[in-house]
This record gives sequence, C-alpha cells and structure tokens, in this order.
Amino acid sequence: MSIVIRGLLVSAVLSVAGLGCQNKMYTENQDLRQQNLELQQQLDEANRQKMAHATPPPIPAPVQAAAPATPVFEPAPAPVAPAPAPAPRPDFGNLEVTRDTAAGTTTVNLPSDVSFSSGQAVLLPEAKKSLAKVASALKKEYSGKPVRILGNTDSDPIVKSHWKSNQELSEKRADAVRDYLVSKGISSDRITTEGLGDTNPKSKNDKAKNRRVELVVLTR
Repeated sequence: MSIVIRGLLVSAVLSVAGLGCQNKMYTENQDLRQQNLELQQQLDEANRQKMAHATPPPIPAPVQAAAPATPVFEPAPAPVAPAPAPAPRPDFGNLEVTRDTAAGTTTVNLPSDVSFSSGQAVLLPEAKKSLAKVASALKKEYSGKPVRILGNTDSDPIVKSHWKSNQELSEKRADAVRDYLVSKGISSDRITTEGLGDTNPKSKNDKAKNRRVELVVLTR
C-alpha cells in the first residue's frame, strides 16, 4: 500500500509541477504580446509625429503655355525701276557720224571719193542711197533742226575739171547735196551751204579723208 500511495503522490506532484510550468509560459507569452503591442503603438505614434512635422513637398507652379511667336514681316524691297532703253540711233545709211554734246551737233560725213567722180560735183548712185536715209532721219529724228552742209577738198591743184579751184569745187558739191535733200522733202529753209576748199583738212597724211562733204545738224 505504501508503495501505491507513494506513486500516487509522485504523480500528483509531477502534475502540479507541469501545470505550474504551463501557467508560467502562458503568463510570459501574454507579457510578450503586451510588450509587442506597446512597442507597435509607440512606433505608430512616432511615425504620426514624424509625418505631422514633415515639410510638405512644394506644389509645382502651373506651366504657362508659350505665347505664339509674333511673325516678323520685313518690308518688301522697293521695286527698282528699269533703266530706260537707249533711244535708237537714226539710220544714216552706214555713213560716219560724230556727235558733240557740248556743241550740240551731229555731223554726218559723206566721203567725196565714193560720192563724186574725180573733179566732178554730180552725186553718184551709191551716195544718193545713203543721202536718202539721211533725209529720212532729218525728217523723223531731227524735224525742224537746222542743217549746215560743208564742202571740203584736198590741197592738190585741180588739173582736169571745168571748176576753176578747189574752193569752187567744194561749193558745188555742197550745193549738190543740198539739192538732193530738198528733192527728198527737206525744206530748203533749214539748209545752209558753205565751201571750205582745202582750208579744213581732217588728216595731214590721208588726203582721201579731206575730200568730203559734212552735214552738220544743230540738235539743240
């Protein structure tokens, strides 16, 4: 009996001891949960205070739309007036023409060697063709302008001619040119003639250039 009782007592003591251990572990677990809860509450409170004192991020300023660029209009260049076309030159039948703007004259040179036979004062056909164009220019481009006809010869003495001198020959050749221009419609009132003989040479070495009839138009 004593052995049985002793065994029961030992079992009872072990049971009590086991129950005491379970109660202790439970109590410790409860304490740990309470500590965790308190720590979590402290952490949450710290986070709330941190958020309350944190500086809020700046609000970005609204972006304004760029104003449309104002078109720049450059003034159009002023139109350049075209240069006036040069006035057409009158047709003098391919004769040599010189112009003196200072004196206001236009001089047409009629070579005697192709206009007259040697020692004669009768116009050749080729000279008449050129003078016909001269008459046309005098009527169109130089209407009403005075014309001087100057006869010139070289200094060689006349040998075979019924004219007595170079002076007389130069006068007759100037008259022949005047008469032809009058026949082409040029008023005789516009024309004056003069024979210069050999007093107004054009060249010292080329006598052919000195034998000529000049038509001087006063263009002013």
